[in-house]
Amino acid sequence: MKYLRSFLVIVSVLNLVCVSFSSVVSTGNFNKDFFVMWSPDHVNTSADGRTRSMVLDQESGAGFSSNDMFLFGQIDMKIKLISGHSAGTVVAFYLTSDQPNRDEIDFEFLGNVSGQPYILQTNVYADGFDNREERIYLWFDPTQDFHNYSILWNLHQIVFFVDSIPIRTYRNHADKGVAFPRWQPMGVKATLWNGDSWATRGGHDKIDWSKGPFVASFGDYKMDACVWKGNPRFCRAESPTNWWNNEDFSSLTSTQRRWFKWVRRYHMIYDYCQDNARFQNNLPKECSLPKY
Repeated sequence: MKYLRSFLVIVSVLNLVCVSFSSVVSTGNFNKDFFVMWSPDHVNTSADGRTRSMVLDQESGAGFSSNDMFLFGQIDMKIKLISGHSAGTVVAFYLTSDQPNRDEIDFEFLGNVSGQPYILQTNVYADGFDNREERIYLWFDPTQDFHNYSILWNLHQIVFFVDSIPIRTYRNHADKGVAFPRWQPMGVKATLWNGDSWATRGGHDKIDWSKGPFVASFGDYKMDACVWKGNPRFCRAESPTNWWNNEDFSSLTSTQRRWFKWVRRYHMIYDYCQDNARFQNNLPKECSLPKY
C-alpha cells in the first residue's frame, strides 16, 4: 500500500509538471516561433525578428505558420493592413488544424477600393463545416497603424477581439449537438493572397496591379496557449498555466457584453444567423442559443 501511495504521488507530480510546461508565452521573435510556408522572397523580417511584412504582387503572395500546434489559449497579433487601393486582396490571421475535417478560427481582412472601409470577416470551421461568416466594418482606419487582433479559445467559448473589444463569440454548445473545435490542435498562420474572385463586392472589384506591390505588416504578437504534446488531457485541464479554461473566462464580462452589443449594433454588416435565404429558413442550431 505504501508503494502504491508513493507511485500515485509521483504520477500526480508528473501530471502537474506536464500541465505546467504545456503552455508557452512566445518569444516575440518571428524567426524563432514561425516558419515561412511559401514565397520566402515575399516575406521580410526585421533584424531583431520583432516585425515582419508580407508582399503580394503578380508573381505571388506569401504566408507563415507557427512551429508549434496548440489546443486552447489566447493568440494576439498586431497587424497593419495594406494602405490605399487594396481591392481584391485578402490578409488572413487564423488558427487551423489542417485536417480533412478541419477546425479553423479565421480573421480575414478584405481589401477595398480607395476611400472605402476595410471589411473584417470572421469564420469558424468545426469538424470540417463552416458557413459561419460574420462581417463588420472596422471603426478606425486599419492601414494607418498597428491594431491588435486576438483569438481566445477555450473549453467554453471562442472570442474574437479587436483592440480588446469582443466583436464575436462562438460558444461551446456541443452538448446540444453544435460542433465546436475542442479536440484538434491548431497552428497559427498568417497569409496575404489574391482573393479577387470573391473578396471585394463579390468579386466585382479586381486587383489593380498598378497599385502594387501590396504590403501587410505584423508585429508584437503573443501566443499564450497549450502546446500540443499528443495528450489533450493536459490542455483541457484547469490550472494556473491554462488560465483560459478557468471559470472567469467562460463568458464575457458585463463590460465586454456592452462593447459586444455596440459592435453588433453599429458595425455589423452580415451575420449568417440572419441569412434565412441562404439556409432556406433552417438556420444553424447555434443561432437560437446564447452567445455568452
